[in-house]
Amino acid sequence: MREAFHRELAQLGNQLSGMCELAADTMRRATAALLNGDVGLAEQVMEEDATLDQAGKACEGFAQSLLALQTPVASDLRAILATLYCAVKVERMGGLAVNVAKLVRRNHPARVVPPDLEDQFREMGELDVRMCEHLCELVTGSAEGRFAELNRADDAIDALHARILETVTGGGWSHGIPAAVNVALLARFYERFADQAVSVARRLEFAATGTLPTRSSFPGSLGFHR
Repeated sequence: MREAFHRELAQLGNQLSGMCELAADTMRRATAALLNGDVGLAEQVMEEDATLDQAGKACEGFAQSLLALQTPVASDLRAILATLYCAVKVERMGGLAVNVAKLVRRNHPARVVPPDLEDQFREMGELDVRMCEHLCELVTGSAEGRFAELNRADDAIDALHARILETVTGGGWSHGIPAAVNVALLARFYERFADQAVSVARRLEFAATGTLPTRSSFPGSLGFHR
């Protein structure tokens, strides 16, 4: 009986990992659409948003059935409840990536990002995608002690976010107020994507250890930042 239950738990983990893969791919393609001014790709990202929502509902439904039909012990219960929490967060991550695509379509044929900020957004996109891909490893592998890695990566995103805001609010900004608003929104979408990833990693570590890590426990550094 317990072996069958643990197989179901593994299946639940695979479902959540699959959601993380979808979210990473959504952000990867949304960033490509942004940097290349590809409105067709942006529209594809928007149209496929429902795929991640459906995966989230399936994951949540399966987790709820395990709670209702099984009698999980403490560690298993933490894993199931963590999955329910994380599925919601990963859906939000996908939604933030879709917001990037929406800005691309809304501003077409004009580019959303001025050329002098493209490198910063490319780096934010790469960091977000790597963080999400890293979550896949945490879901299906060992999450113990791994929250700090995502926390450090988030510090890099926060630093880029701050630099972009300084640029758009500085005296040297020459692209106008509408462009500044769009850039600030974009930076916020990328920054929030990373925050959600950190929340997922935090809850996965709690599921693995029974202890909820705090951000203040880990000094900031560049982490994944290249």
